Amino acid sequence: MNYDVEANGSSTSQMHATEGMDSCSQRNNTITATSSKSEIPLHVTGNRGRILTPAEAEKLMKDQSFVSDYKQKKLEREAQRNWDLFYKRNSINFFKDRHWTTREFEELKSCRDLEHQQLIVLEAGCGVGNSLFPLLECDLNVFIYACDFSPRAVEFVKENRLYNTERCKAFQCDLTKDNLLENVPADSVDVVMLIFVLSSIHPEKMQLALENIYKILKPGGCILFRDYGLYDHAMFRFKSGHKLGPNFYVRQDGTRSFFFSDDYVAQLLTSSGYEVLMNEYVFRVTVNKKEDLCVPRVFLQCKFKKSKKSLSTEVISTADF
Repeated sequence: MNYDVEANGSSTSQMHATEGMDSCSQRNNTITATSSKSEIPLHVTGNRGRILTPAEAEKLMKDQSFVSDYKQKKLEREAQRNWDLFYKRNSINFFKDRHWTTREFEELKSCRDLEHQQLIVLEAGCGVGNSLFPLLECDLNVFIYACDFSPRAVEFVKENRLYNTERCKAFQCDLTKDNLLENVPADSVDVVMLIFVLSSIHPEKMQLALENIYKILKPGGCILFRDYGLYDHAMFRFKSGHKLGPNFYVRQDGTRSFFFSDDYVAQLLTSSGYEVLMNEYVFRVTVNKKEDLCVPRVFLQCKFKKSKKSLSTEVISTADF
């Protein structure tokens, strides 16, 4: 279950539509695009969030009404169905393959005690395999467990010509209630990839997913996390009537998206028993000269290690953020 920005084609969801913005500046970075290409991604990182334009700040102040409790409960009950319908409509053609993961996360190459040791990975929220299969092709000495909320997505993975049960195991799983130990041995995984996945889970259930993952990680194993950052352009594409809670929205197709601050992620992960290795914003500006667009994207990229301490039972309240 993943809903990142690397779509192959156009989409009617709020996430992928773009429009002109008053500013493409960050609090600690100002970017100007001068390339002659029609669409150029510009990429910087920083430890401070993006500053809002006056128009964006006004929009957030005005948008204070939440979707009714009845509809929110209905969305939660139908979450799996909505993701299954998403993959029914889009098949395997919506997202581009993520060949950037080994570049962004060196742990996918170096997280081995010995040079020829097999790397054991869990991709939580594998979708149709856009990260799974490039990684299998890139590293011949890796075994990947791959799970997704959507049974249809898992079937697409198994139907792929590159799927090989000697090198990977795909299975359906609701990370918030299905025990990963039924498919993955305890303390056996070197790296967990959690990329554009946690944002689709209700904030009250995020910690359940992280505690579930904790059980299958080796001591010292790490989570590689990338997801939507607070004040990402997609956040301002949601019209009034789509807000579920603070920084939490529903798309037209019923799938949901949360936008993370670095403080929120840090407290969420440390309360689930992890140690912070890296926690920073990624600012990516997409410029389309043909349509006169300047679209600021904000992601959060983090690395967390399984702590040797006992798992905390502290519960995070989303009202604190």
